[in-house]
Order: sequence, then structure tokens, then C-alpha cells
Amino acid sequence: MGRPVTQIALPLPPAREGDPASIVIGPANAGVVDALRDPSGWPFRTAILRGAPRSGKSLLGRWFVQAGLGETIDPADAMDETALFHRWNRAQESGTALLLIPDAAPWEIALPDLRSRLGAALALEIGAPDDEMMRDLIASHAERRGLVLGDDALAYVVPRITRSFAAAERFVAALDRLALERQARPTRTVCRDALESLEGPAQGRLL
Repeated sequence: MGRPVTQIALPLPPAREGDPASIVIGPANAGVVDALRDPSGWPFRTAILRGAPRSGKSLLGRWFVQAGLGETIDPADAMDETALFHRWNRAQESGTALLLIPDAAPWEIALPDLRSRLGAALALEIGAPDDEMMRDLIASHAERRGLVLGDDALAYVVPRITRSFAAAERFVAALDRLALERQARPTRTVCRDALESLEGPAQGRLL
């Protein structure tokens, strides 16, 4: 008798990945979005946006540009400091709002002139998502992968998953793989198994 065949899941990439229209707004980023909508009050029309990995900083930066609100440099800390200083000066001369998104935390700036200029910039930071925002994030990632999660499945996952943007994305990717392997809908049971594959059998706050 031959060996059983194991299906290897090759999920398609999410539809509209990287599309600013897919930004989920909640308490963690609502203040940032409000500030980006009106850069006229920023000190020297400059803001520095920070946040955890996968929190949507680059999405917001692209939206800022597409909305015609100003320019974005992302990642700003990868740019030569002298070149960035000249870019800041040009933005001041033209009256252009400048949104800087560094990867590093903290962002150590060696050039004194640049450090003093950016020290006066508006500091924006994306926080950690709450339960309601985690629910919306998971549902949004699932929708872009063509997965339909019922209320029962979401009610199971949300209280148990790590509170982070990256965790929501990782969970839906794991769920997509598992649903494909099992050729099953993303039921509560499949969601539980996907979550346990990431966080172990004793995940979260409600066991």
C-alpha cells in the first residue's frame, strides 16, 4: 500500500495587498490618521511616524502621498543624512508637508543640523490594537484572502490572540494554509488549530 499523499498548501497572496484603501482605522491609529489629514499645523510641516512592524506605517505613508497631502520618505533612516537634510530644506522652501517613517527605534541621527531640525517635528505613533480593532484587522486580512469568518470563529480568536498587527496577519496566513490543506471552511475548529499552531495550545487570556 502506498504512502498517503500530503497536500502542500500554496495560498495566493492577499488581494489588494499594500493598497492604502485596505487600512483599518481604530483607536490604535485614529489619532495618527486625524493628524495626517491636516498637516498644516505640524511644526515646520514635518512629522515622524513610528509604530510596531506591520502596523500600517507604510500604508499610511502611501495614502498621505496619494491624497495629495505631502511627501513621504520611507524608510527615512535608510536615507543618507546629508541628503535627507537637503530634502527637508527643499520641503521648507516649497511649503510641502514631509512625513518621515523610520524603521529603527530609536532613530539615532548623527548629523547635528538634521537632528535639531527633526527634534522639533510632530511625533506620531501607532499603538497596539484593542479587541474591536483586532476583530476588524482579522476580518480585513481574511476578506483579502477570500476567507469568510463567522461571528463564532471571531469570538473565539479575538480574546486569545496576541494584541498586535503582525499577529493578526500571521494568524490569517496560518488559517489560509490550514483551510487549504484540509479543504475546509474557516470554522471555529480550524481557527483554533491555526491559532494553536502559532501560539501553542495554551494561547491567550481565555482558555
